[in-house]
Amino acid sequence: MLFNSLLFLVFFLIVTSGYYLLPHRFRWVWLLMASCYFYMYFKPEYLLIILFTIIVDYVAGILIERAAGHTKKIFLLASIITNVGVLAFYKYFNFFAENLNFLSRYFHAPQIPLLNFILPIGLSFHTFQAMSYTIEVYRGNQKAERHFGLYALYVMFYPQMVAGPIERPQHILPQLHRAISYNRDTFISGVFLMAVGFFKKVVIADRLGLYVDPVFSNPHGHSAIELLLAAYFFAFQIYCDFSGYSDIAIGAALTLGIELMKNFNLPYLSHNIAVFWQRWHISLSTWFRDYVYIPLGGNRVSFYKLCRNLLVVFLVSGLWHGANWKYLVWGLIHGCLLILYQVLKKLKITVNGFTFLKWLITFNLVCLAWIFFRANTVGEGMYILLTILKFKSLEYSATSLMPVKEIWYCVLIIGALLAGEWYLSAAELSTGKKIFMTLTLGIACYLLGIFNEAQFIYFQF
Repeated sequence: MLFNSLLFLVFFLIVTSGYYLLPHRFRWVWLLMASCYFYMYFKPEYLLIILFTIIVDYVAGILIERAAGHTKKIFLLASIITNVGVLAFYKYFNFFAENLNFLSRYFHAPQIPLLNFILPIGLSFHTFQAMSYTIEVYRGNQKAERHFGLYALYVMFYPQMVAGPIERPQHILPQLHRAISYNRDTFISGVFLMAVGFFKKVVIADRLGLYVDPVFSNPHGHSAIELLLAAYFFAFQIYCDFSGYSDIAIGAALTLGIELMKNFNLPYLSHNIAVFWQRWHISLSTWFRDYVYIPLGGNRVSFYKLCRNLLVVFLVSGLWHGANWKYLVWGLIHGCLLILYQVLKKLKITVNGFTFLKWLITFNLVCLAWIFFRANTVGEGMYILLTILKFKSLEYSATSLMPVKEIWYCVLIIGALLAGEWYLSAAELSTGKKIFMTLTLGIACYLLGIFNEAQFIYFQF
């Protein structure tokens, strides 16, 4: 079920109303049933996959808590292998099979048959959330959850099960246990956040997609200026699409009195690449920091190993985003940029007093890296990048794209977005202002929005 659909609006009103009408002891049942329906709407049979991993991790959590020493580690590894195995089978089997088949043709070896199935939506997200539970139980930061229904709800909580934020058990499980009373100000704050998210999605992201999608579908048919504009527009499309989803998810949870972690913090205003990754997809970047980067030694190692750790984390991050070489290249680019940043720090090469210049360099490097993320193949990504860097043509000749006035319209909206994001991060709005802005955003969505129920970009991960 897509957030940007009329069906979700009806679903949200029914679920939220029922939640507050029911006594606390029945609310987990109501939310779990709603979450199951929400996910089954995409493809019912994939609910069985989630149920399987939920049962495995629920049992593993209890066994880990009871065990000690080597046995404790075995139970953790069994849980991780199960989760990673399910993720690898559905997301990466065909990718590795295709690449092995490509190599095997040179040796006349048998071909591996490809499997015909659709990737379960949000598999990477709820798999990582489930893994964080057993890891935190193993580390002693979280008690094993004995209530099977509440643990299942932790994994399947409908606002964030498909595209995050990727939560930690010590943050969510206590909230699911707590009896929550209706609070008008909290509810209005949640609705306001949802309105902000809908505006980002249907007014900005989907409208930018009208330009971005045709250009990236046929990069050879467009000039350098058109490709450059598409690259910049995609940077804002993916930001508004993904942060818009996060805003809706956080807002929907907040209307139920449940707080989810912040997932974005003005990432495009970062003045270096390290700060960018502290502000972009915060729940995933902190997941990799805590469960991959730090166990590898983090920054408490030699400089060589520090660079190795950064490269490993971002190659894995690229692979997490998709079973395609273009995502690995995107991850490699960011890993190399962070290594370059560490090298400059070590050599004490800084650009003091030039904050704007540092921001400009960082923003453009991020936008250029996005090209490989959005391109259909690595080859097309290289073509787009080289065409932009050569900058041979300033023509704007595509007749099937948005007219120039529509492009300026999008530029103005992006400017308003950045100003609004900065204002909202700096100001504490009163309840009255939130109501007014919610109504204003609702009207803007109705008048300016693209209502084609376009899927959120991160649903594919």
